Amino acid sequence: MLRSALIGFVLLVAPAALAQEQEPRFAWPVACTLGQDCFIQNYVDAVAGPRFGNFRCDRLGYNGDNGTDIRLPDLAAMRKGVDILAAADGTVARVRDGEPDISVNQRGAEAVKDVKAGNAVIIDHGGGWQTRYAHMKQGSIRVKPGDTVKAGQPLGQVGLSGNTEFPHVEFSVMKDGGETFIDPFTALPIGSGCETVGHPLWAADVPYIPTALLIAGFAAGPADWETARRGDYAGIKGGRNAPLVMWAESFGVRGGDTQTVTIAGPDGKPVHRDRTVLAESKNLWSVFSGRRAPPDGWKPGTYTGRYQLERNNILVIDTERKVEIP
Repeated sequence: MLRSALIGFVLLVAPAALAQEQEPRFAWPVACTLGQDCFIQNYVDAVAGPRFGNFRCDRLGYNGDNGTDIRLPDLAAMRKGVDILAAADGTVARVRDGEPDISVNQRGAEAVKDVKAGNAVIIDHGGGWQTRYAHMKQGSIRVKPGDTVKAGQPLGQVGLSGNTEFPHVEFSVMKDGGETFIDPFTALPIGSGCETVGHPLWAADVPYIPTALLIAGFAAGPADWETARRGDYAGIKGGRNAPLVMWAESFGVRGGDTQTVTIAGPDGKPVHRDRTVLAESKNLWSVFSGRRAPPDGWKPGTYTGRYQLERNNILVIDTERKVEIP
């Protein structure tokens, strides 16, 4: 009697356990450290219909998104070269290369309407599971259809090809031979609901970072954001009679957050301070703040800029940058 009961119990739980055993587990697909030199800018849309919500019922992402956007802070990081890695063992199914690394803001939507994913690699993992790595750097792809790859093997590099405004790889998980897009944070099809319980397909913990600083620095006047994103402000020196401006770009700011920009002189005393309560939430947020030089010019020395973002009396961003005035 005991033996029969045990057999019945095993039959009840085996199908679910077997289904999870057949699921792949994915390694982190970029040669970077999340939260340090790369960030998840957008998550899969977990909510069906016109309203967006990711698996945390948060707004970080956009409506209809079927992939996880792992971004680099700026184009300077992209130019250095950051490898995209196979997330699991498999066989290369398809490859596309040849698309330039130019923002859609410059190329225009019409130019990328048939190549929205840009340069890309698709890997078949068996059992109907596939992964797609999109927006790769032109000329960086190292594999071809039919190649066998191992988890962690470089496929190419993070780029700016296709329908994108910032350097990233869109990592998409597909099931049923590419017919169904799956959220790797829940193992559920997109649109399943942000409150639906699932389980991650990641081989290791991937923390959720709702808000973070991307880049910051100084400019001798109002920040030009294309210049900032290219990294062209790096190493800039201030002028005795030029404006002194700190700039910062972050993601995931929320309405009601308080941001503070402070610039201190060589003696440590503030020469500028601007404190603002943000009126609305933004997935990508850029700010610059500063002041003109005094009539007798800035004193020579090191000036320190500090950008802070506060939410519910807790600092979520606190960073400093320095600039020399000869």
